[in-house]
Amino acid sequence: MVTARHFHGVLLTFLALLTAGCTATQSAEERELANTFKEHANDRPVASPMAWTEPAQPVTGEPVAYTLVDEQKVTGWLARPVEHDGELHGLIVIHQWWGLDDSIRRATERLAGEGYLALGVDLYNGKVAEKPRDAMQMSRALTNNLAGGLTNIAEAIAYLQKQGATRIGVIGWCMGGRWSLLTALNYHDDIDAAIIYYGGVTDDQQELAVLDMPVLGIFAGNDFIVPPKKAYAFAAAMAELKKDLEFYMYRDTEHAFSNPSGTEYNAAAAADAWDKTTAFLERNL
Repeated sequence: MVTARHFHGVLLTFLALLTAGCTATQSAEERELANTFKEHANDRPVASPMAWTEPAQPVTGEPVAYTLVDEQKVTGWLARPVEHDGELHGLIVIHQWWGLDDSIRRATERLAGEGYLALGVDLYNGKVAEKPRDAMQMSRALTNNLAGGLTNIAEAIAYLQKQGATRIGVIGWCMGGRWSLLTALNYHDDIDAAIIYYGGVTDDQQELAVLDMPVLGIFAGNDFIVPPKKAYAFAAAMAELKKDLEFYMYRDTEHAFSNPSGTEYNAAAAADAWDKTTAFLERNL
């Protein structure tokens, strides 16, 4: 059952409006990219407290090659608790549009500190952006290579399974949030929990019908890229389908308010969202 919970009690009207998803048109994807660039035009990938907050317990992190693209190794960041008893459930961590940088590696370690085998994937095949224009170009290239990105994620799932993970969750921010939903839609038999931080969502019930895992959606009230009406349209569609969605709208925050890097960080909202994220993972993964 969908649980709609609103930060500060805000309630907006549900509107049916399709946004970027598995079957979104190129023009819709380009509009989302243009909005993302406009939103992040003056942004830069500086580490936020989301990334540099110490994990809840000691962890180790190391680079691992989990797939090949054009016969070249794709290297992710694998983190796990130093001390653990037996099996660890897996968590795929998908970077924002800057790429798999040190901030995402640290965020991956922080998530591992909650008791997971966390793999920060690299959808840019080793490239990292320092400027918004470069990030937009990389994001556009990924959008235009949906099959390649999904194959990358499939290999990440297989890698965690080979490491012994029998349950796997996925989490991502911004662009990574959209890819978190894409992962859940395309690999619903392998994903046991999905977390979307203000990523592009859809209200297409035919697409959403395949979701059979709990989903956590965290959105920003002052979001130009994924406006609240789009987020609520997604929530409405999930409710119609009787899907398991836990939904939060943080009314007075900007897009990217809880990113591992960026300049829109909102400490109070990010701390609350982190608590909701870890509680959701504990219940469902």
